[in-house]
Amino acid sequence: MSLTSSASSTAAAAAVRDVSAYLQSQVIGQEHLVQRMLMTLLCGGHLLVEGAPGLAKTRAIKAMAEIIEGDFHRIQFTPDLLPSDVTGTEIYRPADGSFNFQQGPIFHNLILADEINRAPAKVQSALLEAMAERQVSFGRQTFALPELFMVMATQNPIEQEGTYALPEAQLDRFLLHAIVDYPNGQAEAEILHLVRSEALRNGSEPAKAPQTLITQAQVLEAREGLLGLHMAEPVERYLVELILASRNPPADLAPLLELGASPRGTIGLDLCARANAWLAQRDFVTPEDVQAVAHDVLRHRLICSFEANAQGLDSDYVITQLLQQVPVP
Repeated sequence: MSLTSSASSTAAAAAVRDVSAYLQSQVIGQEHLVQRMLMTLLCGGHLLVEGAPGLAKTRAIKAMAEIIEGDFHRIQFTPDLLPSDVTGTEIYRPADGSFNFQQGPIFHNLILADEINRAPAKVQSALLEAMAERQVSFGRQTFALPELFMVMATQNPIEQEGTYALPEAQLDRFLLHAIVDYPNGQAEAEILHLVRSEALRNGSEPAKAPQTLITQAQVLEAREGLLGLHMAEPVERYLVELILASRNPPADLAPLLELGASPRGTIGLDLCARANAWLAQRDFVTPEDVQAVAHDVLRHRLICSFEANAQGLDSDYVITQLLQQVPVP
C-alpha cells in the first residue's frame, strides 16, 4: 500500500469515527441502530429498521444525511402511492412534442422509505429494482443511480391494519434488519435534556447546519478497506457452515424452518462481519464478528414453519440455536 493510499484510508477511518460520535450525540440510547446504519453505509447495502413509533428512526437517518456529502430525500409510503411517485415519470413538452423523463426521489444518495409496508406491492416492486440493480428502468431507457446510494426503510410492528407485508424477495435485498427497542432510564433523561436544549437554541437563534464530516470519496475508500481485512480460512469456513446449517438444520431445528438463507445472506454476513471488525479498528475478522451481526443479517432471510409460529418461536430463536450448535473455530 502506498503512502497516499495509507493516508487516505486513515482519513476515512477518522471520518467514520467522527460520524459515529456525532450520531451518538444526536440519537441517544440507540447505539445499536447507529452502528447498523454505519455498517450498512460502509458495506454499500440497505437497512430495514423495525420499531415502535417515536424511537428516533427518522431522526437517525436525517442526522446521518446532514453530515455526509450527498443529498437526502424522505418518501412517506402510503396506500395511494404510485410507482412513478418513487422512480419518476415522463413530462410532455408541448414546445417540441417530446417526452422528457423527470427523475423521482429515488435518485438521491440517502433515501428514507418511511413505513414501507404501507405501500402496495406495485410500489414496493418499483423500489426493488433500484435497491438490487442500482438503476431505474422506464420504458426503453435505463437510468443509473448514484454510486453512493442507501435506502433505510422503516416499518411499525404494532399497527398491521392497512399494511402490505414485504415479500421475501424484497426482504432479501436488505443487507440488515435491525430491531429498535426503547432506551433505558438514563438515556431517556438525556433525551429530555437534548430536546430542551434544542428548543431553547432554536428559539433564540436559527439552527446552524452541521458541517460535512465525511465525503463520498472517503465512504468509498472505507468500503475498499473492508475488503482488505484478513479473514482466516477457519473463520470463513465457520461463516459458510452457519449458512449451510440454516438450509440443512440439526434434527431439533428442522421442524422450525421452511427456508434457509440464500447466497446473498452469505455475502451479507461476510461484509457485515468485516465491517464490525473495521469499526472496532481491527485488521482481521474473528468468529465473534460473525456472531455479532448474525441476527441482523439473517433474521429476515430465514422463513420459519407453521410449527415454529404455533410455538411462538421466530427466526431470532433459530439463529441463536444455530450459533450455539455450529462449532466455533
